[in-house]
Amino acid sequence: MNEKIIDWLLEEENPSVRYAALTSLCGFSAEDPEAKSARNAIMEQGIVPKILQRQNADGSWGIPERFYDDKYEGSSWMLLILAELGADGADERIKAACEFILQHAYHRESGSFSHKESAQTKSGLFGGIIPCLTGNMVYALIQFGYLKDERIQKALDWICRYQRTDDGDPRPPVDPFIERFSACWGLHSCHMGVAKTLKALAVIPQNDRNEAVAAKIDQLTEYFLIHHLYKKSHDVNSISKSGWLKFGFPLMYQTDVLELLGIFADLHISDSRLEDAIAVVESKRSENGTWLMENSYNGKMLISIEHKGKPSKWITLKAMKILKTFKI
Repeated sequence: MNEKIIDWLLEEENPSVRYAALTSLCGFSAEDPEAKSARNAIMEQGIVPKILQRQNADGSWGIPERFYDDKYEGSSWMLLILAELGADGADERIKAACEFILQHAYHRESGSFSHKESAQTKSGLFGGIIPCLTGNMVYALIQFGYLKDERIQKALDWICRYQRTDDGDPRPPVDPFIERFSACWGLHSCHMGVAKTLKALAVIPQNDRNEAVAAKIDQLTEYFLIHHLYKKSHDVNSISKSGWLKFGFPLMYQTDVLELLGIFADLHISDSRLEDAIAVVESKRSENGTWLMENSYNGKMLISIEHKGKPSKWITLKAMKILKTFKI
């Protein structure tokens, strides 16, 4: 790896990238003093404290009940970004944000997450349950230490039961829930739902994965493998969506080849059907050894993250980790 690029990633102005680079590229353990210092700095400088400065007293951001609809400044989006940035789940402000989402977006009966709040219960509305949001919120809450919480355990059960991996099934399962939400579980599974629920399951430590979770991971990964991550499964010479080849951070409910390969790297899954996607990552490295931010939500978020069209520490970090994992 280029030492100049590593030094760039380790600059103290971005402690989130610095911590991730130390632990994923440089071989530092999370308990190493230098890594601990970088982790502590995440809450003290850079983007995380700027986001927390905008937080409401109840743990929300903006208009509380528009936690999802205010794209991309509402509470669900802020919680996701904070998790991606490596914020500290032990911080009282983060705990307040987690509990706000669990109060207002969590559908208690099913264990899934809704983009609407019920006017009667002030909790998640059954009619607003969607898989990509469920995946994103479960991912964030696990990152913040909620894996053993009975609400997240119930959410994991929901993912294992309802997240489908159909690839153009003309006869989807007969189920009242699936029939009601055909846009997400219709004749073809929602690509984003598969991506975000897989992302959530992938951050569960291997020793904490029960049989249902392990089986669901196998199903979700196979779904992407038959698509070579970004191609049409029935014609692997055709690209499904060109946008999946433009790398960005954060991705909200969208995904791209870089995020998906990162999940496979975390799961330690190697397969020849990943080679096309890995080649895409290799091809995007600039002459100076960095990768560009090609897709951005800047201008739509409370705080901008890097610059579209410029060298990106986040994209470079993720790309280098992938190439290191797959020994390219």
